Formats: sequence, C-alpha cells, structure tokens
Amino acid sequence: MKYLRFQTSGEVCFGLLEGETITQLKGDYLKGAIEKSSVTYDLDEVTLLPPVEPSQVIGIGLNYALHAEETGKPLPEEPMMFMVSPSAVIADGEKIELPNMDHRIDYEAELAVVIGKEAKHVTKEDALSYVFGYTMGNDISNRHLQKKDGQFTRAKSFATFKPLGPAIETELDPNRTGIKLSLNGNIKQQSNTSDLIHSVEDLLVKVTEVMTLKPGDVILTGTPSGVGPLSPGDQVEIEIEGIGKLTNAVKE
Repeated sequence: MKYLRFQTSGEVCFGLLEGETITQLKGDYLKGAIEKSSVTYDLDEVTLLPPVEPSQVIGIGLNYALHAEETGKPLPEEPMMFMVSPSAVIADGEKIELPNMDHRIDYEAELAVVIGKEAKHVTKEDALSYVFGYTMGNDISNRHLQKKDGQFTRAKSFATFKPLGPAIETELDPNRTGIKLSLNGNIKQQSNTSDLIHSVEDLLVKVTEVMTLKPGDVILTGTPSGVGPLSPGDQVEIEIEGIGKLTNAVKE
C-alpha cells in the first residue's frame, strides 16, 4: 500500500495512492486511520507534501561498500549515525536551493525508513515490526562544510536539503530492492539495498540503543557509490523499486 500526505483547498489531507488516483483517508495513517473516505483526486490535482513530519531524522554514513571505497574511508564496524534537522525536509516536486555556490554540494539517493510506533532497545528479530513503511530520500550534502566541521549536521541540514517522498510503501523488502539516481536524465547511481553493509534491522537495533524513535521519524539508510555535485537548473530523479520516483529540480 502507498500512503501520502497532500494539500488541497488549503487543507492537509492523508491519502492512499492507487495508480494516479488518491483516495482520501479519514485521518492520519500514522495514527492508525487508514479507513477510506468516498473522496478521490487525480494525482495532478493536489499539492504533494512530505509523507511525514519527522521529529527526528537520523542519517547513516558509509553504508554501501563502494561508496566507502570512493570516499577513501574504511568500512565502519558499526553504523555511523548523524542527526539532520527536520526543517531541511521538502516534498517531491519542490525546488532544492544551493546556498553556497562556491561549495561542492552533492546528491545522495537513499532508502528512507519511516517509523510506525515508538521504538527503544528493539531486537533484530522484532525490528521491522516498528516500521510503518519506506520512502525515498535525497541526502543532499555540503562537502566543504563536512570536511571543515569534521561532522555532518551543518553540512546536511540546510533548508531544502532533504527531499522525501512522494509516498510511503508499506509492502517492501528493504534489504533487496533496486535504487538509482538520474541527473538530467543520466544515471549516476545504481545499486541494490542487498549491498548495504548494515541491514535495516541492524540499523534499527543500533539507533534505538541510543535514542527513542517516534512515529514519523526517519532513518536515511546510506547512499550507493556515484555521488556527485549539483548545479543550478539540474533535475534530480531518484527511483526505488516498489516505491516510485522522487523528483526535484535545483533552483536556478
């Protein structure tokens, strides 16, 4: 099932996406309100919103072996976590803004895990039961500031640096699905989550050893090799098998 948030006539709504048709739900799917109403919309009739409003966004660095290799860094023995400001989140179709034109700012296609219920000290066996579903994220990163700061929060938290969406897919094998990113129609990243160093279950175990996750919180699971810089006017499209496409342009 694919769930999304959207706006119409100034109202924030929750919906079930089937093909190009949205059926409005009678409440928030993260609160268990998945009953359909009789109201439907064509996808192009509404304004899409980020599928969740996370209180926490947790990023995972160097979680694909080839990406670690292209950065010249050793494989992490444990998931490398960092925090990102939720204020960086934007929706499918919104524009990415590059605030430091003299800095290298990269795209990063990622599978995003959406938490469905409070999670603390979860076990690997039960980990996926805490997941509502999966969406797509673009973990846009200012490389100049990453290197300067020695940590990632500032470099990844600028407004518009975290496109998410458009929908949350609830029926997906997160450890065996294709992921790719195209820049101006040219494929730059192409891999499969089977190449994750730390599985989604392992990430949930390690993250919830440290912090309590709430419904709507997001874990960005890492990016494959092939990262590269963005420029004004670029069109970025991320596609994850079973979820769909996340498309954003860079403001000129």
